Amino acid sequence: MRSERTWRSACADALPTLRRPLGGRAHRLTAAAALGLLPASLAFGEETTASLNTGDTAWMIVATALVLFMTLPGLSLFYGGLVRSKNVLSVLVQCLAMAGVMSLLWVAYGYSLAFGNGGGLQSVIGGTERLFLSGITVDSLSGTIPEPLFVAFQMTFAIITPALIVGAFAERMRFSGMLIFSAIWFTFSYLPICHMAWGGEGSLFHGWGVIDFAGGTVVHVNAGIAGLVTCLMVGARRGFPREPMRPHNLPLAVMGTGMLWVGWFGFNAGSALAANGQAAMALLVTHLAAAAAATTWMLIELCTHKKASALGVATGVVAGLVAITPASGNAGPLGAIGLGCVSAVVCYWSATSLKHRFHYDDSLDVFGVHGVGGIVGAVLTGVVASPALGGSGMSHESMLTQVWWQTASVLVTVVWSGVVSVVAFGIAQRIAGMRVLPEVEQMGLDLSEHQEQAYEIV
Repeated sequence: MRSERTWRSACADALPTLRRPLGGRAHRLTAAAALGLLPASLAFGEETTASLNTGDTAWMIVATALVLFMTLPGLSLFYGGLVRSKNVLSVLVQCLAMAGVMSLLWVAYGYSLAFGNGGGLQSVIGGTERLFLSGITVDSLSGTIPEPLFVAFQMTFAIITPALIVGAFAERMRFSGMLIFSAIWFTFSYLPICHMAWGGEGSLFHGWGVIDFAGGTVVHVNAGIAGLVTCLMVGARRGFPREPMRPHNLPLAVMGTGMLWVGWFGFNAGSALAANGQAAMALLVTHLAAAAAATTWMLIELCTHKKASALGVATGVVAGLVAITPASGNAGPLGAIGLGCVSAVVCYWSATSLKHRFHYDDSLDVFGVHGVGGIVGAVLTGVVASPALGGSGMSHESMLTQVWWQTASVLVTVVWSGVVSVVAFGIAQRIAGMRVLPEVEQMGLDLSEHQEQAYEIV
């Protein structure tokens, strides 16, 4: 048992390095060795030469497609179904725009700043050696997969994160202002937090021993806080909360939820960066957390309203998927079920009681589900990763210590994203304006911003 724990600890310590391209010198550590496909002594002893693994490569191609599928069409349909009919195209176009703009920014400088060597600033940001993917060829490797594939996989994360924020200010923000805000926020919030968590040796969260397997802080807390800030700064929709603003097409939202559920397997299981047992366990616990959260949300509604709503069950699914994300590489099945149940309870309270208490118009509950669910998942990763609860191991010996450093990473993310969001909003407001005119909002953003309609009136 002692040797097994030592092996697990070595693998856990090595995993954060896998999110960096090996580049530079002769490959110091292969992904296969770090994940247990080679002896641990080989990984941490002599220098080894990485080689392409076709099984890992095939799986990561699928995982990359699945994560893009989460945004297009998953998130697009989920958000599109939840807004009013006069604004559905605006949300779909915003998600499509994020896929286009963020892909180009990622190639231009995002990948380099997120995963490059930052020198004296290594703890918070990468360097410029990979601008416009300089030096990356068809033969470049990142662990056991081609580096271009690693670039593409991480690009899909960079796409969906700002796309999530769109739901917080839906139905009232100018398209041009949204683009400017998103570009600034991506540059100064997403990229630094991504580097802090996944930048490898020398990066801030890695140095603290923080576990964020697939993006609890990087994606969900980061986007959730930005969503809260933007919905507060842009103001509530006209008529909120007096007028009913019901989803115009729940079947679309439910279909989008199903696509998110399936795509999330690429999100979490793909973060193993290999076709191995860890990827398989990540897939299993992802599904169990979603199932537990959906069931818990349904039971809460049955107890409080005597009816289980489609919107409630769909929201519960997303809450469970969000919460398990940072823990998916370290949690066991029972821990995942427990985490799903907790996230459903806390997110239900946040999306109903907390939101109504403070009267902020987070249109599609970006903060209530992604922000709050991400915080719950990131902090409780320090609990469910414990071998005593079926987890695969922690970075620290003590559960309390692990929870403390998990909490510290959340606090840094909250402050960082909050400050950047305020500044980015202010800049975008000066350049293009952020809020549409009252008469434009009344007419709907589909016509005013895009000169199109989702549905023809006959």
